[in-house]
Amino acid sequence: MRAGAAALVAIAAGGAVAVFAYQAQAKALRGSVLALPEIAALDRALESPAVYGALALIERMIPIGPSAEELTMTADEQNVAAFLQMIRAAEGTAGPNGYRTLFGGRLFDQFADHPRIAVTAPLGASTITSTAAGAYQILARTWDEARDALELPDFSPASQDAAAVWLIRRRGALADVRAGRFDDALAKVAKEWASLPGAPYGQPVKTLDQARSLYASAGGSFA
Repeated sequence: MRAGAAALVAIAAGGAVAVFAYQAQAKALRGSVLALPEIAALDRALESPAVYGALALIERMIPIGPSAEELTMTADEQNVAAFLQMIRAAEGTAGPNGYRTLFGGRLFDQFADHPRIAVTAPLGASTITSTAAGAYQILARTWDEARDALELPDFSPASQDAAAVWLIRRRGALADVRAGRFDDALAKVAKEWASLPGAPYGQPVKTLDQARSLYASAGGSFA
């Protein structure tokens, strides 16, 4: 076995041990009214850059992350809900039809699966073709990753919310969002949503002040 591969296996194994220990602690804490701070602290530790790559690799192999039900409950937390609403506002899907919106503004009619419709539309000074859909404008290939990781049954609003929180967590930003470390969280997810400040895709983006205002108006608090 090559040295690089051996190192990767060792890192993955160490990450797996850390994750299983975290899950055991988190489950034990959930019965306490003081659970959230401790769980948030554990999340933050596991989302550090040092273990992020190993965890991402492991989660592709075995289902060790939070369940869809757990992430749906997380989406209802005040700061998380405000952060999700900020993303929707930036992506142009904050209205009542946001969960049914295709890239470019057209609507789709069913939630059985991601619509998987490639739409070509002008965006700023460019013309872009994208399969982005739903409240968080998730690409079809990204949706497949979230669906498989969470065993999501459909593309319903609840499933879209769970997938969005999963994407935030995968970027290592969920603990920051929960704690109100808005700027830190935003910097981590900028590559996930092209409309956010710092996104590198050359599309129109919100300014940091605009994003902070959207988050605050949705009820989010700052650390």
